[in-house]
Amino acid sequence: DRCSIMPGGGVGHHFHNQCEEMFIIFDNESQFTIDGRTSLLKGPAGAPCRMGHSHAIYNPLDRPVQFMNINVSMVKGKYDAFNLGDARVGVPLDPIPVFMTMRLYKPLLEPVTNYLGGQGTVRYRRALDPSVFVTNWSYVDHLLLPPGTSEGRHRHTGVEEVYYVMNGEGQVQVDNETAAIRDGDCLPVLMNQVHSFRNNSSQDLELMIVGIAMQK
Repeated sequence: DRCSIMPGGGVGHHFHNQCEEMFIIFDNESQFTIDGRTSLLKGPAGAPCRMGHSHAIYNPLDRPVQFMNINVSMVKGKYDAFNLGDARVGVPLDPIPVFMTMRLYKPLLEPVTNYLGGQGTVRYRRALDPSVFVTNWSYVDHLLLPPGTSEGRHRHTGVEEVYYVMNGEGQVQVDNETAAIRDGDCLPVLMNQVHSFRNNSSQDLELMIVGIAMQK
């Protein structure tokens, strides 16, 4: 899901017993709760919630927050939620989060030349690795392609990916099909599909990549 959390809005405290979920904000800041402990995170950032743990999010600001919710189930197509009936408004905040967080901050990215056989030097970081998750959710990557650079053509035999365009515009090729992309676009890449991304614009192309493995 991709939407805006309006001022004073959010997602109430709840559990998933067959799913793992992560709330992500792309701008401003919000109060994230995991297992009843709440901290303020500045976007772009997220907090993964392991299966069987509770979580919530609340926007205390006077302006909207750009929000995404990613959910990976243990059973394909199966979703569950147990609502705790708590909006988490006015709760005490921990200055340092006592739960796992994901920060998609550009200064954390590292330069990589000819990334996956592509052109030029991109900036890349694995924001979350497989040890974070219980389900087949495998990783979250952060990739920035400066103008004129690309991610090389490649395929994954045991992983499906979802690319989300955080900022900028460019071009994607999946198998033999090519399309223009821009901020807000979301592109699934199935197992064994050959794919690549290119920045043919004059501004940076910033991507978040979610990998889901066939087996843990």
